[in-house]
Amino acid sequence: MFAAERRQLILEMVRANGAVSLRELARVVQTSEVTVRRDVRALEAEGLLDRRHGGAVLPGGFTRESGFPQKSHLSTAEKTAIADLAAGLVGEGEAIVVGAGTTTQELARRLARIPGLTVVTNSLLVAQALAHANRVEVVMTGGTLRGSNYALVGSGAEQSLHGLRVSRAFISGSGLTAERGLSTSNMLSASVDRALVQAAAEVVVLADHTKLGSDTMFQTVPTELITRLVTDEPPVHDERAATELQALADQGVEITVAGSGSDAPAGDALPQGRQPRRDMPLPGQRRTQGGPGGLGPQLRSAAALADGPVERGRVADLRRR
Repeated sequence: MFAAERRQLILEMVRANGAVSLRELARVVQTSEVTVRRDVRALEAEGLLDRRHGGAVLPGGFTRESGFPQKSHLSTAEKTAIADLAAGLVGEGEAIVVGAGTTTQELARRLARIPGLTVVTNSLLVAQALAHANRVEVVMTGGTLRGSNYALVGSGAEQSLHGLRVSRAFISGSGLTAERGLSTSNMLSASVDRALVQAAAEVVVLADHTKLGSDTMFQTVPTELITRLVTDEPPVHDERAATELQALADQGVEITVAGSGSDAPAGDALPQGRQPRRDMPLPGQRRTQGGPGGLGPQLRSAAALADGPVERGRVADLRRR
């Protein structure tokens, strides 16, 4: 493929998806990441796109949100690895909330194997992934369906979460920075994500390396409220993503990285030379858990769940030793 053809294809992918990683671009155009980086630099010089941490985005400062069909085909290997690690944080009998997104959908497929679990979600895709899990109770929020990501949003979704208490929240977003925390491109989605976080004692963010350093319009979770980040290992050349990870670690966020090299413990390392402090404290618990109690039908609204006591989920000690 000639350079002009490669660059046209790269430009079309960025315009269609809003943000694409260098790794994904290299796979599609069947060339090296070094060549793709050179193409992206040339397109940026023409003002056709902006370079970001390990990828390229639409010009204009903030990345826009892609639709589900586009996002579902991006960074699939990374999302799978992240979901595998995140599922390991959940124990039998816990009550958790899971937000909308393609990565959280992958997580839900793995949660189906954990008995006694209660999952509160505003995502139709998460609920669908758990629909046939015999020993998992699925609790749906109310709200208005947002078709672009198959999520329930609006005041109905937020009100149904009032009074809810669970062990931890698993959420994703469009961008993550140490300075501003997790953010998303849609106001309604951001508002529901904030309500999900308020219901949890701990907050686990699932974000692949292409989102590190990206800043989108609406903040959902400030950095000081993020307990743990589960991400994939940035490419060796992506110094900015590694620097962002270190900045998050310096602010007390526990970092779990999928796809680490053989020289480091799997799922608990940064690229060589970018290790977080192993004695860094876990952010203090910011909310109290609800008391023990029974749970009702296999599928019901979050409002109905909030009316009564919620079984206290087991909160694992995530502190580094």
